[in-house]
Amino acid sequence: MVKSAVQSDTRTGQKAVALGLLASVFFSFTYVLNNLMALEGGSWLWTASLRFFLSLPILFVMVLLRGTMGRTMAVIRKAPGKWLLWSTVAFGIFYAPFAFAAAYGPSWLVSGTYQFTMFAGALLTPLFWTVRQTPDGPVRERGKIPVRLFPAFAVILVGVFLLQVEHAQQTSFLSLLLFSLPVLLSAFAYPLGNRKMMELVGDKLGVIERVFGMNLCVMPFCIVLAIFGGISAGAPSSGQMLQSLAAAFFPGICATLLFFHGTQLVRGDPHWLALVESTQCGEILLCLAGGVFLLGNPMPGAMGAVGLALIVVGMVVNSVLQSRTGR
Repeated sequence: MVKSAVQSDTRTGQKAVALGLLASVFFSFTYVLNNLMALEGGSWLWTASLRFFLSLPILFVMVLLRGTMGRTMAVIRKAPGKWLLWSTVAFGIFYAPFAFAAAYGPSWLVSGTYQFTMFAGALLTPLFWTVRQTPDGPVRERGKIPVRLFPAFAVILVGVFLLQVEHAQQTSFLSLLLFSLPVLLSAFAYPLGNRKMMELVGDKLGVIERVFGMNLCVMPFCIVLAIFGGISAGAPSSGQMLQSLAAAFFPGICATLLFFHGTQLVRGDPHWLALVESTQCGEILLCLAGGVFLLGNPMPGAMGAVGLALIVVGMVVNSVLQSRTGR
């Protein structure tokens, strides 16, 4: 009986890891497609807005079929200002700099640099509340920076630094700033906005409903981007429309749902959960392969290769440290 339970847990864990790996494949599409649109001369303003314009009807149909549209809209109406603010931060201010940076560096460089978000998310922890169970009942307190994870963060930061040093040797200082600063802004915007939204929504909505609501509330920001895109670059090409649709569907919807389902399957087992989370490092390797073989991106030099390797190692170490603390 015990053996059967262990085998069942193992099969569930293996399924969760497989879902994580598949999600990393779809997540990597973001970097490669953004880089492709930039190389073909597509405006970053259209790249940043079209993804959400095209995601919205797909998510709308999904929520409609689930019969949860009324509940979703009711939750949004209770705090529309907060929904607009944090959806714009999590989606708009996250993705627009991402799209802008794609013109100044290959997809693997964007993907590698963005892993700074793991450290950024840790620094933002004191901005959020956690609930700790005590003998006297639950106590609400400010989150604490997870110092125990700093060894992994240090490895990741060294890797990101090496990537920027190599990039600086191959471009101007201005181009380096136009690449690195937007990606670092994205690295802070996503965890800030996403955690604020999770704090706001709690258990009131499912993942699909929350993503739909955020997509709906980022529309004002996207409309502004589209207006400026139309003024500066005219209408988007059919190629950019098609590539944006792929970006909306594969990373925007498929990858998110697969990854969340994988983590949901093993949420009670920190060791399997850590393995699922570590599958994100596959994005870097897939972006490297996709960028080099599909887009003709230059291969990283020796320093860049070491930087990418350190980032992958740091991500794995981070997951291991989290599993040992029983997160």
